[in-house]
Amino acid sequence: MSKSTYLVTEVSEYLRVHPYTVRRLARKGKIPAFKAGGQWRFDTEEIEDWRRNRGKASSMKKQY
Repeated sequence: MSKSTYLVTEVSEYLRVHPYTVRRLARKGKIPAFKAGGQWRFDTEEIEDWRRNRGKASSMKKQY
C-alpha cells in the first residue's frame, strides 16, 4: 500500500525547496494542501499533478 499523503518535510524534499517555503505556499493557497491535527498535509497525487501542470504553465508563459 502506497502512502497517500506527504508531510511538509517530504514535500520540501520532493520539490527541493525549504520547508518554510512549502508552509508559506500552503498558507497562501498556492499549493494543494489541508490541515490535519494542526499540521499541513499534502495528497501525493495532487502534489504530483500540481508539479506537472505548474511546470507546463510556466514554460508556456516563457514562450510568449
